[in-house]
Amino acid sequence: MNDDQPQGNPWIKSLLVWGGIFLALLLVVSMFGAKTDAAGTLIRYSDFRAKVAEGSVREVQIAPDRIVGTLKNDQQFSTVPIANDTDLPKLLQDNGVQYAGKAAEEPNLLLYILAQSLPFLLILGVAFFALRQVQKGGGSGAMGFGKSKAKLLTERSGRVTFDDVAGIDEAREELEEIVEFLRDPTRFSKLGGQIPKGALLVGSPGTGKTLLARAIAGEAGVPFFTISGSDFVEMFVGVGASRVRDMFEQAKKNAPCIVFIDEIDAVGRHRGHGLGNSNDEREQTLNQLLVEMDGFEANEGIIIIAATNRPDVLDPALLRPGRFDRQVVVPIPDIEGREKILSVHMKKVPLAPDVNPRTIARGTPGFSGADLANLVNEAALLAARRNKRLVAMQEFEDAKDKVMMGAERRSMVMTDDEKKMTAYHEAGHAIVSVNEAASDPIHKATIIPRGRALGMVMRLPERDSYSYHRDKMHANLSVSMGGRVAEEIIFGHDKVSSGASSDIQYATSLARNMVTKWGMSEKLGPLQYEEQSEGYLGMGGSQRTMMSDETAKLIDSEIRGLVDGAHAKATEILRGQEDKLHLLAQALLEYETLTGEEIKALIENGKIDRPDAPTGPLRPVSVQGSAVPRAGRRFGGSTGAQPLGA
Repeated sequence: MNDDQPQGNPWIKSLLVWGGIFLALLLVVSMFGAKTDAAGTLIRYSDFRAKVAEGSVREVQIAPDRIVGTLKNDQQFSTVPIANDTDLPKLLQDNGVQYAGKAAEEPNLLLYILAQSLPFLLILGVAFFALRQVQKGGGSGAMGFGKSKAKLLTERSGRVTFDDVAGIDEAREELEEIVEFLRDPTRFSKLGGQIPKGALLVGSPGTGKTLLARAIAGEAGVPFFTISGSDFVEMFVGVGASRVRDMFEQAKKNAPCIVFIDEIDAVGRHRGHGLGNSNDEREQTLNQLLVEMDGFEANEGIIIIAATNRPDVLDPALLRPGRFDRQVVVPIPDIEGREKILSVHMKKVPLAPDVNPRTIARGTPGFSGADLANLVNEAALLAARRNKRLVAMQEFEDAKDKVMMGAERRSMVMTDDEKKMTAYHEAGHAIVSVNEAASDPIHKATIIPRGRALGMVMRLPERDSYSYHRDKMHANLSVSMGGRVAEEIIFGHDKVSSGASSDIQYATSLARNMVTKWGMSEKLGPLQYEEQSEGYLGMGGSQRTMMSDETAKLIDSEIRGLVDGAHAKATEILRGQEDKLHLLAQALLEYETLTGEEIKALIENGKIDRPDAPTGPLRPVSVQGSAVPRAGRRFGGSTGAQPLGA
């Protein structure tokens, strides 16, 4: 792309073309119009004889095929004579009309051919011009299927650099080396190092793969082509391969340069899958890409950067050294990375003094960079709706709850019995969590409905955990059973609701993983009984391996034993602290939402240090008139972050 080329040239060219079409139309009109004007008004032969007889005609010229004359009022006329009208000369002479003979006009052959062919030439010219306009920029026209759709990225404003990338330091460092190679290749080549031909960015959606590619474009100072993997594949066989060739031809003209292919798994999947029903077009496109990356013809100075979240489906030939020399993993950021990412995005919004990025980072385990950007944006929108000039910590807390659990459903009508049931359910989770030493500290408890949950207890880990110990797993099992046990103790066996469905699902999944994957069963030992099925980034569902019926029964028995043990532990804790269970449930009904510090103070001192707190002690709520079971309640009583693989 030549920046020195005047930007107005395409417009001038278009104006010239349309001006030529307009002049051609004027020429056609003038040719036919001139002939009509020269001949005058066409009249019938009988009217012509009548005008001669009444003395209105001054002079005429008689040709074999036409009579042209002038009336005495200087009006021109013409008529077609009748053959063998021998009386016409006498009629003209008797009425004093001057007449003369005129030879038949010899047609101009060149002008005749031009007049006949001009409309067709005009139509062809317009069609050719339209096709040329459609084919410009991307090869999407009828004759441009094989043209590459790669776009040359030129960010004159909003340029992204490595300063805008945070939380993925290792991935950034590997790509910074590629940028340094492009800036100063002699620094590496003098020691025998060769520029890498390709880098594959692998990571979950939203972790910043495309942002990293844009940062490379902003830092490298070389041409940067961007294209999606789906842009290569068309319904016609051979089009994708042609686009690959055209893309590399463009890249060679701009070398050294970078070509970024987003979602490369759309074209780079395993060849031969599906046997006779495979996609020939996609496979031919992949073959051409493999040849261009490392074939007989060397493409020096062209670096291919690709991104995918499905590396398990890529063809092995694409991943070998010499093609994609580096596979850069772009992970979900840890707590330090999340704090840095939040700091980057918070620069764009006015913050109140109480905003603490570290606290927000602690409360967002598993969030990707895109999730954190969305969190900051939601907080800014909430502050704007509340007519605030600064975004405070309360907006970030509310935005986090909205992103994680959905918007508050304050319009949802709940009976008093349902509110009591929800309050005791969440209070049961909280009491068990406080009394389990290995449990994460409570961050918040609420009975405000959000999304599909009627209440929630959120626990936040002090730091990111990459492995979980047996005592913490047993603690998580006990906490998950706390809501169900509280309902059993307070409302009785017959009034237990369906609110613990998600708790039971979580506990069952955790117990199954402990038995079948993590070797935490004394009877079954440290053996793996279930394998991971293929899925997104290897995190798909599980499938049971071949085993005997006795082993399967033993697995089910061990899973049942773990869950029953957690149920018994939660029952022991809550029966020993039933007074605190009543106290916490009353506080939730009074305030709807309590922080972790308020819950701890309430359990230890029996009161909450809050400006709107009542002066007297909180009294236990009456449970007369049992609650109505909430059929269909799902995802209630969240117990915080789950162990890996649970």
